[in-house]
Amino acid sequence: MEVTRGQNRTSISVSAFPDGAVRERRRSRPRPGGEPFRRRWHWWTRVWVAFAGWLIATALRLIYPTLRLCYIDPADMFGRHARGERMIVAFWHDAIALMPLMPTRLGWPGRVNVMLSWHRDAEIAARTMGRFGVGAVRGSSTRGWLGGLRGLLEARARGEDIAIVPDGPRGPRHHAKDGVVQLARATGLPVFAFGVAARPVRRLGSWDRLQVPWPFARVVIVVSEPLFLPRRAETGLADARAAIETALARVNATAAAAVGALPE
Repeated sequence: MEVTRGQNRTSISVSAFPDGAVRERRRSRPRPGGEPFRRRWHWWTRVWVAFAGWLIATALRLIYPTLRLCYIDPADMFGRHARGERMIVAFWHDAIALMPLMPTRLGWPGRVNVMLSWHRDAEIAARTMGRFGVGAVRGSSTRGWLGGLRGLLEARARGEDIAIVPDGPRGPRHHAKDGVVQLARATGLPVFAFGVAARPVRRLGSWDRLQVPWPFARVVIVVSEPLFLPRRAETGLADARAAIETALARVNATAAAAVGALPE
């Protein structure tokens, strides 16, 4: 594994799917395993979700140790965190299967929190990530975004970082939504774009063209310079989204070039 910084320690709070639509979820915080949408499932759906989460996590657990990982951090994000700075990390949805490499291979301690939407596939993702010590915050573009935002702000108050997937939960692919801009302006935190590429890799037929690396693949993670979005909206939402998309396109192109692949 190649790392441009030392093994500094940090923690990260991941928000997977905000897009800016604000609809409050009128309910108290659920007990673990007690989400209303899950209570409506048939018993065979519960069994399938649990089995699928276990199966995917097992496959990733076998693949992760074989990967040849290179982490490129020209902005010294690890060092910034060690000096007490806080930040927002942004990455595209097609890299979500590779982001658990941050706590598992780069050694970031603490609890990782991912905001997932309210459907069965998201619950499978939550079960999968939970096996790597990643928790789930419920929210999506259509339901519970305000509650999810509250969870992110609580994570920030605990000293954790925030990471989001600007094109989730359903795309369009590689198009940032308003949520990332609103979150950056609300918190005043800089945004660091993460680019991730693997080779050889299998691209799934899903809307996001999800990356699933083959065993012993080369994986490169590239971090951008910090992008600051002022609390006061001197620029419009469209311009701010374009800036985030440009930063993500640049680091993903750099990561793809490092593994000898074309950016997608």
